[in-house]
Amino acid sequence: MMPKLFETLQKDEKFAKELSQSSQKAMANPFFQRVMKEALLSDSALALGKVHDAVVEAALPELVGRELVQIIETEEPFLRIFKAKKGKAYRSAQLSTTWVTGESYETQDVKADKEIRAIAEFTKRFLEDAKWPVMERQAKEVGRAIGEMETTEIKDIYEAISTNDLASGAEISATTPGTLAYVDVLKAWKAVKAENFNPTVLAVSPNKAGDLWNDDKFIHSFYFGELQDKERGIFGSSILGFKIAVSSIFPDDKAYMIDSKNASVMLLRRDIVTEPYEDLKNDRHGLVASERIGLAVLRTKAVARITI
Repeated sequence: MMPKLFETLQKDEKFAKELSQSSQKAMANPFFQRVMKEALLSDSALALGKVHDAVVEAALPELVGRELVQIIETEEPFLRIFKAKKGKAYRSAQLSTTWVTGESYETQDVKADKEIRAIAEFTKRFLEDAKWPVMERQAKEVGRAIGEMETTEIKDIYEAISTNDLASGAEISATTPGTLAYVDVLKAWKAVKAENFNPTVLAVSPNKAGDLWNDDKFIHSFYFGELQDKERGIFGSSILGFKIAVSSIFPDDKAYMIDSKNASVMLLRRDIVTEPYEDLKNDRHGLVASERIGLAVLRTKAVARITI
């Protein structure tokens, strides 16, 4: 699930009032006035849409973290997650019959209490001479910053898992210190599978991804197919069923094997939206983009962590 472009947002009734208010503010904002003039747009809504799309398109390559979590859209400030405990069957030797206990549940409350914001601001004097490519570049920097921070937040929840709570009850040490090899990845996969979870993604840094591309065993196990999105750092699928998520936000000394459908959840209270920004007292005008999310680990045993 990725942020919506402006045209899609306009069709969403939840955002109709907010977009109308933002368009009105944009009409009097020197930044958006300049966008209208430079991009030859007829009204402030089109200017807001052009800037919003620039923000979203720049954020997309950095939102690698969304591959590591289950995303749930919500309009509530918190959500109670029900975690199923698997049913079990028991055989009674005396009666020679099988008794089945039904599925039971435990709950965990997750709050959408994280707001990620980024601002691009300029003086009115600067905007009087600014060209659209310059303003577009700054809008893209806002999107990139939000994407990087979101992925950092997601990486941090996995790094915070206590070693004893990981799959197999310990971190997996790389066979050759400083180098990630296919044999290490396979150990992580086996650790998660042994906990009755299904690994869906391996998260690694570019340097450690480079190690794997130098490993013939890894290359021969890999299938690119339709699952790859190279621009976002998502590469195909292993024959074992997991894809590779690559980002410089992941550290060189760690790699993470994750069942993203069970390990954690990201509440999406408000996906990326773009609004006019003004600080009239200090003569600052521009844009602010933000999102509101909540993150929580639900099943620590659905995660294996490799120390490299």
